Amino acid sequence: MAHVSWDEAKHWRERQREQGRQVVFTNGVFDILHAGHVDLLSRARALGDVLVLGLNSDASVRRLKGEKRPIVPEVDRAVVLAGLRAVDRVVLFDEDTPAELIRHLLPDVLVKGGDYTPDTVVGRDTVEAAGGRVVILPLVEGRSTTNVVERIIERYG
Repeated sequence: MAHVSWDEAKHWRERQREQGRQVVFTNGVFDILHAGHVDLLSRARALGDVLVLGLNSDASVRRLKGEKRPIVPEVDRAVVLAGLRAVDRVVLFDEDTPAELIRHLLPDVLVKGGDYTPDTVVGRDTVEAAGGRVVILPLVEGRSTTNVVERIIERYG
């Protein structure tokens, strides 16, 4: 199964809590998976015992990034991400931000990449109010979906 429902994720998260495990959460589009994504997910997972990844649905991506995105459909993105060693669960969300999903799951650790500051992390207040923490991880220089797409256009136009 590539992704789980919100309720399945919540029940799974509750079982993790009962077993004393720290649940880490991060989110994003993850369109055209690259080394920067894998690095961020591995480092996020290392901050706890398990990692839940909130994945923007296709509709959400189109609203945020325009009609030409995503390049890779949500089901395919979910399959690829679920296959990574660092990722324990993938949960799709249709909203523009993961705020509602974060409230639903209440992770122990909320992780975002270095293109964010603590003040700009959606869900920060929710996680911190529940006793959790927010961690900003530096990004891998020069690794982004935009860079990959630009290289493809340069080479194959």
